[in-house]
Amino acid sequence: MPLQTLLGTRLPIVQAPMAGVQDSRLALAVCRAGALGSIPAAMLGPEALRRELQIMTEQSAGPWNVNFFCHGAPAADPARESHWRATLAPYYAELGLDVADIAAGGGRRPFDAATLEILREFRPPVVSFHFGLPAPELLAELKSWGTRVLSTATTVAEAVWLESHGADAVIAQGLEAGGHRGMFLSDDITTQMGTLALLPQVVAAVRVPVIAAGGITDAAGISAAMALGAAGVQLGTAFLLCPEATTTELHRAALVSESATHTALTNVFSGRPARGIVNRVIRELGPMSPLAPAFPLAGTAMGPLRKAAEARGSSDFSPLWSGQNNAGCQPISAELLIGRLVGVSV
Repeated sequence: MPLQTLLGTRLPIVQAPMAGVQDSRLALAVCRAGALGSIPAAMLGPEALRRELQIMTEQSAGPWNVNFFCHGAPAADPARESHWRATLAPYYAELGLDVADIAAGGGRRPFDAATLEILREFRPPVVSFHFGLPAPELLAELKSWGTRVLSTATTVAEAVWLESHGADAVIAQGLEAGGHRGMFLSDDITTQMGTLALLPQVVAAVRVPVIAAGGITDAAGISAAMALGAAGVQLGTAFLLCPEATTTELHRAALVSESATHTALTNVFSGRPARGIVNRVIRELGPMSPLAPAFPLAGTAMGPLRKAAEARGSSDFSPLWSGQNNAGCQPISAELLIGRLVGVSV
């Protein structure tokens, strides 16, 4: 089935849901251009989620997507948390903060029955997941509404698993992609492949449509993905400079600086591997730190450092998410960006 038929969109393009740098404004602009706009919900509380769903329901010009995480709740590990706070203590002192004031909590809630009840009011056209799929009974309820389900695979084994457990399409996320890796069957980052290696293997292994993601920011990248069998593409980094995105000024400055040429997978911001522009805290603590608490707990102690540093005009402790290829990241409207993408390749 063509991706446009499955999703109900005019174009086979999905805007990656990017928590922390966008809301419904970007998703609406993408929908107006004929692609699938997405809203990231993993960090939204119930009322914020309901507001975003209401906006999309009332204002979207076409089908839209809402994205959730499916991670397991981490087990409490006081010793590891204590070591992590001790590691961050010098930074706290440098910024005039007290490490003893760190509040408990994680910041990212996995998809659950309570979230499903909120979705029941709106019945979104598309729901996507990171880190696998939700419990079978929750997934079955979603699909009973006619909602299309997407999820991310970073290996062939994950793609096969997703298809066999009910995903309507698979997002093949290459190693180049910015933000969190969608890996869920293994936490071994040596299993991760680049998009051009992963994509044709996933296409050969599953029957559902495959959406290519990672390193695609322009029309040539879309053409290459389609030539390798992709039914569509997902782009994230390309939208970060769009005025409809909520990307901070510090993040925008980093994306157009020489620093953007150096990205790395790091776990220091959340506890899971995610690709971002290398900054001070990544250089000094990572990129992959064995001390970081399990996802999403590492972010609890990092948050106050980010807030204090950004108030001083520094992105030393900020997650500057970006893919390896930001060449197509431009300060133009999302609609104009999509127009340029499809003018040549779709």
